[in-house]
Amino acid sequence: MTTHVNKVHYVTTITQVAKDLAEDEDWLRDIAIEMEIEDGLIWVYGVGEDGVQAFTDFGIENLIELVRFYKENPKLLTRWQRE
Repeated sequence: MTTHVNKVHYVTTITQVAKDLAEDEDWLRDIAIEMEIEDGLIWVYGVGEDGVQAFTDFGIENLIELVRFYKENPKLLTRWQRE
């Protein structure tokens, strides 16, 4: 029998990632919406709380790449939000 071992030991909330990257948290949420669990994005839920986006280290790396992409192509995010 094979036992699955989770290799993620911690995650970082989007609030902390925004602070660490010195980026606007709402802007990061807009960008992260296209990320999936395979990209290192997960949702964390607590008692009586709405879900909070959190990222593995791999997810933070992917988010940083998205930040770079959208800073180089800012009109793409604006166009996507209007649809």
